[in-house]
Amino acid sequence: MAKKKKSFSSFLNNPMDFPLLVVILLLLTIGLIMVLSASSPSALSESGDSYKYFSKQLLFAILGIVAMFAISKIDYRFYQKFYKHAWWIALLLLLLVLVAGRNVNGAKRWLYINETLSFQPSELVKILMIIFYAGILTVNRDELGEYKMGFLKHMCLLAPIIGLLMLQPHFSASIVIVGICSIMMIVAGCKFKHFAVTAGSIGAPAIIGLIMFSPYRLQRVVTFLDPWKDKAGDGWQVIQSLYAIGSGGLFGAGLGESKQKYLYIPEPHNDFIFSILGEELGFIGCAIVIILFAIFIWRGVLVAMKAPDMFGSLVAVGITALVAIQVIINIAVVTSSMPVTGMPLPFFSYGGTALFMLLCEMGILLNISRASNKTA
Repeated sequence: MAKKKKSFSSFLNNPMDFPLLVVILLLLTIGLIMVLSASSPSALSESGDSYKYFSKQLLFAILGIVAMFAISKIDYRFYQKFYKHAWWIALLLLLLVLVAGRNVNGAKRWLYINETLSFQPSELVKILMIIFYAGILTVNRDELGEYKMGFLKHMCLLAPIIGLLMLQPHFSASIVIVGICSIMMIVAGCKFKHFAVTAGSIGAPAIIGLIMFSPYRLQRVVTFLDPWKDKAGDGWQVIQSLYAIGSGGLFGAGLGESKQKYLYIPEPHNDFIFSILGEELGFIGCAIVIILFAIFIWRGVLVAMKAPDMFGSLVAVGITALVAIQVIINIAVVTSSMPVTGMPLPFFSYGGTALFMLLCEMGILLNISRASNKTA
């Protein structure tokens, strides 16, 4: 028993992936600086306190860092025992949102503990689905090459979760979760042609149907095609974002010198914070941030490749894909490369729940990097 226990936890004192840790802390630091800069006019206008949003974000960042280092010492294989429970917890959380969530701007996505403290369950659901799929794909690894028992069976397990998210509605979270689970399935051994055939025959028509029968989604697509057609209405946010990025030039106007954050871009500290980054720090600043995200993805893939078992590898792939998908979609939206959707930029966009959960996920990834260390 002593030998088994030692074998199970022997890697926990190994050094974590130091380049990955540095990149995480750099992204978090730059993100906090940008939240302070982007949110100050809105916060001052709303409450008279220009540090309102920054102080909350800083609090969750500190709590998240503490949680990240604590979780980095918890053996990731512990979660494998409860992978089935993860699916049921995710389902119950999403049902609870529909029953007890507060309707804000036509959507139920938040559970309010009190008037100042709220929680977005979809952020927890993302990591729960990563753990569930890592567990079930590991157990069913021999069936993954088949269409019915490999692809179809595992995609059907995702259907109730996506269905509940669409009832909120929370289209952006649905895209992220489908993307993460699809990447994990392909890496685990599902055939890409099964995804291609199903996406062409079912996925594409379903997305077109969702757009055609949802007026606000259809309007977003129309606005994307020509935002200047309604530049004072639906196209306003995208146009102001492009003005911000374009005016930044090569080196930017300087930190804190953005003009578009002065109530031109609605809530510039949220989904469109990258446009403020472009205006203040220019092409160079944007390039540095994108390079940091690229290094993060590279280190995440290395951690996955070196993980000692399939479960750890798939969890690392899922967490890395979670960040990568959100970064790609967010930057595409603010540069008008795709229709607007409420996709936050990891480490940057304001949101305590999202930031805290992201840092907890970084703790899991760092723990897997300990096991991936060759000194283990």
